[in-house]
Amino acid sequence: MAEHIHAQDNPFCASKPSLRTIRLVIAYDGSDFSGWQKQKNGRSVQEELEKALLIMHKHEVRVIGSARTDAGVHAMGQVAGFHTDIASIPADHFVPALNRLLPRDIRVLSSEEVKPDFHARFDASLRRYRYFMSCGMAPDPFVLRYTHFSPHYPSLSILNSMAFVVLGEHDFSTFASAQDKSESKCRFISESVFFLERALLVYQIAGNAFLWRQVRSLVGTFLELEKKAKNPCEAEVMMREVLESKDRSKAGPTAPACGLFLWNIEYGERVHGHPAKAV
Repeated sequence: MAEHIHAQDNPFCASKPSLRTIRLVIAYDGSDFSGWQKQKNGRSVQEELEKALLIMHKHEVRVIGSARTDAGVHAMGQVAGFHTDIASIPADHFVPALNRLLPRDIRVLSSEEVKPDFHARFDASLRRYRYFMSCGMAPDPFVLRYTHFSPHYPSLSILNSMAFVVLGEHDFSTFASAQDKSESKCRFISESVFFLERALLVYQIAGNAFLWRQVRSLVGTFLELEKKAKNPCEAEVMMREVLESKDRSKAGPTAPACGLFLWNIEYGERVHGHPAKAV
């Protein structure tokens, strides 16, 4: 009599569990991190997330982020994606599941299932950053942790006359780190503005992508030129000359990392920059 072999007992019939793609929105205090990306020597946000996912999955899970923040830079809306073979956890339940395993300086704010070919970095159409400054009297130590302090109160009108200059597509070689390996230094900036929020001075900038340390270099240059310019018109001319020089030595000092936040990431049709890459 022939032996009956059920599919579930036959190793040749076994199928791999289907993978779901999960998108996370993450906030973190970057003060004690060497950056987003995994590094040989230093604590990273990506590594902490992958360690938590390893505990859940019992195997390694790769996490891809939308932007690679530097050491000391914070995030309110970093986006990351990963593939999971755990079918029993609803997509939105990855929030409490991961937060139980993550250190207190990283929080998952939301989780959802997305299309299988979603790529957190290549599919992003816009990245928005905010840089926070406390000016005048010395702030308390909690504010100091997340802002750049300046005893000088800069002129908002002069700052915005310079912020206007960087709108549109430009070659930002002046504001790129010497270690930036990007083939092209051209970037499209759709938002660039200074405003007051409570007692803080805030610079908001958004674009399709950014060069390494571009935002902090821009902020440092704005603050340095503001002290030299007599009025908004003069400041605009000075800023345009610095931008068009494509000379890193013409830029001001790079502003400290503590004031910079990756604010949020947008996804949708890419109006500027290269089309989304196929993965």
